[in-house]
Amino acid sequence: MFDRIAEHEQVLFCNDAATGLKAIIAIHNTTLGPALGGCRMRPYETVDDAIEDVLRLSKGMTYKCAAADVDFGGGKAVIIGDPLTDRTPELFRAFGQFVESLNGRFYTGTDMGTTPDNFVHSLRETNCIVGVPEEYGGSGDSSIPTAKGVLYGIQATNKMVFGNEEFGGKTYAIQGLGKVGYKVAEMLLEEGAEIIVTDINRHAIDRLIQRAIELKGEVKVVSGDEIYEADADVFVPCALGGIINDRTIDKLKVSAVVGSANNQLLTIEHGDRLHNRGILYAPDYIVNSGGLIQVSDELYSPHPMRVLQKTKAIYDTLHTVFKNAEESSISTVQAANYFCEERIESRKRRNSFFSHKKPGKWAVRS
Repeated sequence: MFDRIAEHEQVLFCNDAATGLKAIIAIHNTTLGPALGGCRMRPYETVDDAIEDVLRLSKGMTYKCAAADVDFGGGKAVIIGDPLTDRTPELFRAFGQFVESLNGRFYTGTDMGTTPDNFVHSLRETNCIVGVPEEYGGSGDSSIPTAKGVLYGIQATNKMVFGNEEFGGKTYAIQGLGKVGYKVAEMLLEEGAEIIVTDINRHAIDRLIQRAIELKGEVKVVSGDEIYEADADVFVPCALGGIINDRTIDKLKVSAVVGSANNQLLTIEHGDRLHNRGILYAPDYIVNSGGLIQVSDELYSPHPMRVLQKTKAIYDTLHTVFKNAEESSISTVQAANYFCEERIESRKRRNSFFSHKKPGKWAVRS
């Protein structure tokens, strides 16, 4: 097990028989500050599956926090259980007690299978919770800065590929019209872009079509896997992860991939394959970091304008990564990882292992 978690600082197994809580908290790296990462709930088939998930996700958060230039490190939590039946107030209070036992080393909030309201119960046990509803001191809908960040990512990508930042005059194939994807699609329509969309939610599609009529725009709807073969300039994945894989990668006809979905590449090698095909890939953990920026900002008290200002830096970060990749003839995935690793290394001289963990420094809410 120690070999398995060799890259991680700490892994905590949480068990509370009274509530049925079975959770794992993984702290990957706290060089930049206390670990920050959401808590997802899934009925994992095995404990090994849960361990693998939390280790992978917590490492990803270290890179995401470094790319977003927030003073936090990477962490993640998973709860083994069925979100439809097991999300009780008592379970989340018990989870909050385990988070509190880490004494400010780990901050968490909602992720797949959990909701902000669940963590209102955790908040009764610890201040180390982010992303709760506004009436409990949270900062509101994180999909707003996330969608804005995707737009900045598209601008940076357009500049690199097409020589201009304009959204109009280009076609975007958008996969997924959830909270983020719908906002991205709507903003692109407002800018005069042509869009092709797919989603399993017919209501979301109909709503977007109505919005397009109001804007005198046009939406083309395709089904399922047809989105990969769409005649578009940019593919914008805003749904599931792992969608750039052996089955789909050769179908793409686009010049670039930039979207909000997490873990879009099934493996890092698929980033190399996009590079070899001449398709510019905007690393997802940079593009979709607007939500992270918002929840990390909560701990200084919510400030929407400050969040949106920091979200604009996604453009500059991507521009740097694209240039580094071009100059070194490497994939943008490699360039992004090197960028984050260099930032973490340089900050070792700025953040003492002990000084940024003094109780109370980060838990500013009453």
